[in-house]
Amino acid sequence: MYSFDRKRPARRVPSRLLAALLLLVLAPACGRAAEDAAEDNAPSGGGSPVVRRVPAAYPSIQKAVDSARPGDTVLVSSGVYRESVTVRTERLTLRGTSRSRTVVDGQFKRANGVTVTGAGSVVENLTVRNHLANGLLFTGVTDEALQGTGAGGSGYERLDTGRFPPLRGFRASYVTAHNNALYGIYAFDSRNGVIEHSYASGHSDSGIYVGQCRPCRTVVRDNTTEHNAVGVEVTNASRALYFLGNTARRNRVGMTVLSDNLESLGPQHRAVFAGNLIADNNDDRSPEQADGGFGVGVGVSGGRDNRFTRNRVEGNRAGAFVLRDEQGRPAVRNRIRHNATDGGSPGLVLRTARAGGNCYRDNGPGLTVPRTLPRTVTACSGGDPALRGSARPPRTGPVPPGVSFREVPAPPAQPGMRDPAHAKARPATGLPGAVEPGSYPLPEPGR
Repeated sequence: MYSFDRKRPARRVPSRLLAALLLLVLAPACGRAAEDAAEDNAPSGGGSPVVRRVPAAYPSIQKAVDSARPGDTVLVSSGVYRESVTVRTERLTLRGTSRSRTVVDGQFKRANGVTVTGAGSVVENLTVRNHLANGLLFTGVTDEALQGTGAGGSGYERLDTGRFPPLRGFRASYVTAHNNALYGIYAFDSRNGVIEHSYASGHSDSGIYVGQCRPCRTVVRDNTTEHNAVGVEVTNASRALYFLGNTARRNRVGMTVLSDNLESLGPQHRAVFAGNLIADNNDDRSPEQADGGFGVGVGVSGGRDNRFTRNRVEGNRAGAFVLRDEQGRPAVRNRIRHNATDGGSPGLVLRTARAGGNCYRDNGPGLTVPRTLPRTVTACSGGDPALRGSARPPRTGPVPPGVSFREVPAPPAQPGMRDPAHAKARPATGLPGAVEPGSYPLPEPGR
């Protein structure tokens, strides 16, 4: 701040001294500018990775991505970027400086927000919204026409696993996806990945989707999904697949675990669900899915050999766990033990012709449907549990109509990553690392 006092005679400063003073004052700033310039422009072929800044050095995210080499970081400042971005470069980190204010906006005109086909690449600390298909898509399907309308996109075209081998290595961290027509964060034909600390709302299919991988070698942890048709969806995704510490609440359906004969790599099998909160999935102001499911905590349709433990599944009026056949594939050998269900709705609804050794034990006071369960549904070690049966599920009323995905209110700002401007990039290699489902306890009520 300047003060406009009476002027005093200026003292002449010798030119050499003035130059020295200017150097002392400007050296830190010049040094930082030079450091940034070197960081932005250093060769990345055999040298250090480059940070490519948007919009300071590149006018769009896509131009920065297209200029990047493996190991580089594209750092995107706050702003609304009206573009679709495709990441083909391996081990690229695409990062926003502000999770809630760095926004890739489809304007309800473009199909996908960010599509990643480059192995080992990362998307973190930004928002993807208002797209006609998916917010963030990780996929081995490199045909862009299929990404938008077929395998890996909005349709159901059987995956050619020979033509499109899986993307190996991916990570989404601190991503907010909302008001996209189909999926928020979508991992399809991808393996060796992590989806973490992310949020999804307002999707007509599911907030987070993992599909068509075997073995998946993927962890989905510490995410929140709400106000979607389905919070988390798993289709033909099997083995070394973990859902840990997630919250799926106030959707129409909390989680679905599916086998689909129209797609590849079925049947779905051997996924682990531990420490998740799956609550109050009766939201009539969420988008309606095509099959009209409503009020279900966890739906297993044709899935087998899955394990559910230490999950809190409460307040889902049609049932906590619903097991049913799907396209001729029975739900068999699923182990549902040591979860917390409430007494206001069925704990287990069995709609499969063959119980097939499913285990349901120590899951709280919820009723079971039908009243007399097949003995094989209680085939748990330690003897049969004492179950209170019900001849039919309680009346739940008609399924309410949903709303357009465009009408779901935008979410509040979500917590972002620490120091995004300077945090070291961590490419998605060697994932998922050590996985410890036992470290995820039963959630507290209403977490």
